[in-house]
Amino acid sequence: MREILARLQDIVGERESWAKELAQVRYLRHWLLDAEQILDGSWAQPGEGVSNETVSSRLDSWLRTLARQLSTATLSQWEQVCLTTFWQVLCNLRPYLVQCSDHKDFPRTNNEMERSIRGLKTPYRRISGRKNWKSSLLRYGRSAAYAAWWEQDTAHHQQLEQRAACLDRARWYHLRQESKAAQGESLKRFRFRHKRQQFLGSLEARWAVVSPPCPLP
Repeated sequence: MREILARLQDIVGERESWAKELAQVRYLRHWLLDAEQILDGSWAQPGEGVSNETVSSRLDSWLRTLARQLSTATLSQWEQVCLTTFWQVLCNLRPYLVQCSDHKDFPRTNNEMERSIRGLKTPYRRISGRKNWKSSLLRYGRSAAYAAWWEQDTAHHQQLEQRAACLDRARWYHLRQESKAAQGESLKRFRFRHKRQQFLGSLEARWAVVSPPCPLP
């Protein structure tokens, strides 16, 4: 019993030694929770609409509050560094954080996004029997998400037919080229990361074909 009591006392002593750091982490954590609450729209009252405009207004006001907090001397040096980094990251990502609120079915948080991605993976895994869906993603690109959304139910399928009927050929050709370019970039990044020697070898071979060496004088 004495050994157990001594061990418990050692554990409590170690906990007390970093109790101040733990309190600081808990204090910093509320900044993340505040940002999440603003972006996920949980602040909205029943019947109150959530849009890009309303989320932008709240986020900008909160960022100004953080900026004023940075200008005061109430924070410790460590808290000042953490809040500065957090504020800079949010400011840099600001144009991209408020683009989904006007779309009802778009995921609001990272957890919802992960669940949506898992929903895309599951049908492919069941059909192919594979655990990894990279081959499907590289083949179809972002079209995989579009196809899954349009085929969710009859209403979405009818909406696809209506929009496709109003789409002119020039616009369709532009979207097709844009999608192929994005898919090609993803394929190049994958090959460079996972099959680098083969990828570089193919580039060198293609370069040798289009630009043969100049003959010596």
